[in-house]
Amino acid sequence: MDYKFIEERAFENKDYTKKMLPKGEYVFCTFVNCNFSGSDLANIRFKECQFSECDLSMAGLSDTAFQDVIFNNCKMLGLSFEHCNSFGLDLMFNQCNLSHVSFYRTKLQKTTFSDCKLHEAMFTECDLKECIFDDCDLDRAVFQRADLEKTDFRTAYNYAIDPEANQMKNARFALPGITGLLQKYDIIIE
Repeated sequence: MDYKFIEERAFENKDYTKKMLPKGEYVFCTFVNCNFSGSDLANIRFKECQFSECDLSMAGLSDTAFQDVIFNNCKMLGLSFEHCNSFGLDLMFNQCNLSHVSFYRTKLQKTTFSDCKLHEAMFTECDLKECIFDDCDLDRAVFQRADLEKTDFRTAYNYAIDPEANQMKNARFALPGITGLLQKYDIIIE
């Protein structure tokens, strides 16, 4: 199979659900309003790329590399980021729907999630050191044995995090969100 090197290209209004994105390395590329839903993105490398208003739901990410990649207003339901190539993994999410995604054992240090919907996202055994969850909806998101050291949850909401089941040294929370840390105790806070 031909492996391509594509640099500084813009891809707009493309549908990759039937004809797949060619395997290769994409550097400084932009993808706008593209449909990757259910596509196979295995073994593709994205470096310093930006995805805007794209649908990547249920795309296959086996050994996919995302290095310094930004996602803006993308639909990304059910993705399994633990299958990505971990070398140089560097992501940023703005206004994305990341519901039902899995970051199992993924190293996401210093990742920013801004104004994202993360319903039932799985962060089990995930390295989230110094991450920022800015104005994010974490309804039923799962944090188990996650490293949340210095992670910022001050403007996040709807989370339930068990402090006994996660490393939380110097994690930041706002006073109204404290109930999300006590939910397992089934107590009433007024």
